[in-house]
Amino acid sequence: MRVEGEIKLAFDDVMIRPKRSTLVSRSDVSLIRDFSFKHTDRKWSGIPVAAANMDTTGVFSVASVLQDHGMLTCLQKFYSVKELEQAWRQGVSPNNVAITCGSTEESLQLLKRKMATNLDLQMICIDVANGYREVFLDFVKVVRKDFPDKIIIAGNVATNEMTEALILAGADVVKVGIGPGSVCTTRKVAGVGYPQLSAIAECADAAHGLGGHVMADGGCNSPGDISKAFAAGADFVMLGGLFAGHDESGGELMEANDGRLFKSFHGMSSSTAMERHYGEIARHRAPEGKAVKVPYRGSLSTTVQSILGGVRSSCSYVGARRIKDLPKCTTFIRVTQTTNEVYRGLEMDE
Repeated sequence: MRVEGEIKLAFDDVMIRPKRSTLVSRSDVSLIRDFSFKHTDRKWSGIPVAAANMDTTGVFSVASVLQDHGMLTCLQKFYSVKELEQAWRQGVSPNNVAITCGSTEESLQLLKRKMATNLDLQMICIDVANGYREVFLDFVKVVRKDFPDKIIIAGNVATNEMTEALILAGADVVKVGIGPGSVCTTRKVAGVGYPQLSAIAECADAAHGLGGHVMADGGCNSPGDISKAFAAGADFVMLGGLFAGHDESGGELMEANDGRLFKSFHGMSSSTAMERHYGEIARHRAPEGKAVKVPYRGSLSTTVQSILGGVRSSCSYVGARRIKDLPKCTTFIRVTQTTNEVYRGLEMDE
């Protein structure tokens, strides 16, 4: 046993220091980024924000909204081949989605059938809760061999050495985050995790040194957190809770006794998800997620506008004309409090 003494940081531990800027307006900021990748000649251009591959966010209705903004959706892995074929006919863009799979042989065979539904599909998301197992590295190598020209996203991990290992195994983008999500309970159940801002910064440093990218996954509760993730070095940012609760999101719509509306939202390692997709909780497992109700938020487009406007504002405060420039323009300051919460719970526009 050993204890690391260096303090690690979460989003609430820092703020972005403003600095003099030559930008005239927030509209001068470009959020579109052009990507090339380590293991494939494919390119991708768009706003590097992705909906998480969860039951309530990684859905076709969310993808249809996000693609209009040039954003990504990592589709939840339980869609069937027929459902994918129907989605392409209904206008879901294969250029703005990633097909998600697990790490079993059965998952691999299903992935092959799904990728065959549209030749324009270019992104694969290999998603597991624990990306530290050697068998996961082996699986990434197999997927790279079977799909040599595709963009592969793989994770989750939270440290630099496994980021490097995944990139060397064939991943183009490493998904970073162990336990920071709003409906993830890994840190309580397993006692395992890593503060997300430090995880992003350290994994990004490792990935960029090898020509790879990172996708920050989890912990963003506001547009400001998304900006902090990009500023810390994230190339992509994945969102779950911020995209929950909308007309387009999955989940049951519920009305409270006082008339307020809510929608259900659950983690993919929750008992709700495991019972829905597998019929039971395996004896060797404990749920590492929870089910919650989130306030009904109306149209997803309104939230997207708020998110993108917030990131543009962050860039304008530090003189970053492109989202790609945000890390080199940012100085973080350590703080003990980030917001004034005197009227928390009394907001009239929530």
